[in-house]
Amino acid sequence: MNTGISIYFSNGMEKNERFIKKAIKNGVKYAFTSLHIPEETGVDYRSDVKKLLTLCRDGGLNLIVDVGPETLEKLGTDNIFELKELGITHVRLDYGFDAKETVKISQDFYVVFNASTILEEELLEWKRYGADFTRFAACHNFYPKEFTALSLKRTKEMNQRLKYLGFTTMAFVPGNLELRGPLFEGLPTVEEHRKRKDQVLLNMLELYYKGSCDVVLIGDVDVEEKDWKDIQCLSRGYVELKADILPAYEFVRDIIHHDRPDSSEYVIRSQESRQYKQEVKAQKADLPQVRKQGSICISNENYLRYMGELEISRVDLPGENRVNLIGQILDTHLKYLPYIQKGLGVKLV
Repeated sequence: MNTGISIYFSNGMEKNERFIKKAIKNGVKYAFTSLHIPEETGVDYRSDVKKLLTLCRDGGLNLIVDVGPETLEKLGTDNIFELKELGITHVRLDYGFDAKETVKISQDFYVVFNASTILEEELLEWKRYGADFTRFAACHNFYPKEFTALSLKRTKEMNQRLKYLGFTTMAFVPGNLELRGPLFEGLPTVEEHRKRKDQVLLNMLELYYKGSCDVVLIGDVDVEEKDWKDIQCLSRGYVELKADILPAYEFVRDIIHHDRPDSSEYVIRSQESRQYKQEVKAQKADLPQVRKQGSICISNENYLRYMGELEISRVDLPGENRVNLIGQILDTHLKYLPYIQKGLGVKLV
């Protein structure tokens, strides 16, 4: 999954530098910032901002910058195309650029627009000037004020339409360690996430899988260390699920398991587990144990060529003498099971 952060220059150079380095270390690929936020006062744009932009560029971050006519003056540049030298890869154009200028800009930058306010007329006008929509991205706002953010359903509807046209879609989840002022109530795109600030991983997975977002960014200033660990895993394409496992089967923890492409609604089937190449004897029991949601099982010798395949039950299933029940996902992590799909891996910890 592509993850991102938000940078606010009024936080100061020292804090931002630590934050950017932490993001790079944890596999983050995108950074969003604005050069025309009203609260951003007392910022030395021509030195401090350029230094942070260079740090992002050198760390491989795709840098999304809100750009207005005053941006060039703040940075001491003559035209928008000089921003490329500062490491800016994506420009978020809210106003001041007509369709012809926008398409020309898209040849040097990825052009980002407000996903919630793109009009059909604008799409047609860009297309008329030869726009390649794979060079365009649609980024939803974050909403500081309570009950003003979008529903997940509405976000998904807009994103699916834009993705069909070729746009990359982006949205925000709130942070929790340090919230952004002046309201300090979280910066989500989806309203229900505002009350779930402690569930960063769940919010990100929900936006990606249920909200059809290609890039999910943290809107606030920072998140807790446990969330950075989750972000690192997500950026590497897997999630960690806490599990109790029988001692004889501890070897299943040493691998990242990926569900098959033809994902089942009943179980997660590890593609990697067939590589174990070891004999699995059937467990001795009068009756096979019921497989409740989160049960971890391995097919035994009675399943013939499927012997050794690891499964995690998505839902409650009946007992089966051809599988050995070897462990259980902890209750606190069952909520992540619906999102183990489309190439997302699992590491049992």
